[in-house]
Amino acid sequence: MVVVGDGAVGLCAVLASRRLGASRVVAMSRHADRQAIAREFGATDIVEERGDAGVARIKELFDGIGADCVLECVGTKESMDQAIRSARPGGMVGYVGSPNGGSELPVRPMFNRNVGVNGGVAPVRNYIEELLPEVWAGDLNPGRVFDLELPMADVASAYAAMDERRATKVLLRP
Repeated sequence: MVVVGDGAVGLCAVLASRRLGASRVVAMSRHADRQAIAREFGATDIVEERGDAGVARIKELFDGIGADCVLECVGTKESMDQAIRSARPGGMVGYVGSPNGGSELPVRPMFNRNVGVNGGVAPVRNYIEELLPEVWAGDLNPGRVFDLELPMADVASAYAAMDERRATKVLLRP
């Protein structure tokens, strides 16, 4: 399993992948603080490279052919390209990053390599009954992605902190 993106969505994808039994979870991250959380959440490997170098590194980690499953957790054209090219022939890419426009799929290369793409908005309420007891018991701690707390009045500063990578996710208090 490869997770492209180290924001809150990507980090929670690492956590979910390990919880669901992935034996190897590679987090693509260039930020030391987020790499630490990814490792805490169960990432077995970190890949900092992007583009052609990132694809080559992923292939190197997965027997020269790429990963069976890749999660795209950013929502950009570049991250989707990274995810698709990191999947092995016949592999699957799941997109959970909110599309930020311009993320057209390269249908011909996907067809030629038999790479599937699937995703969309997560039906979060469907998982509350199953996951909440694990959170209350301390077996899951997804709250680690909140690394800055601000009052609601500072919402603009919260978004700026996330945009500038000074925070992964901001917890706003009334």
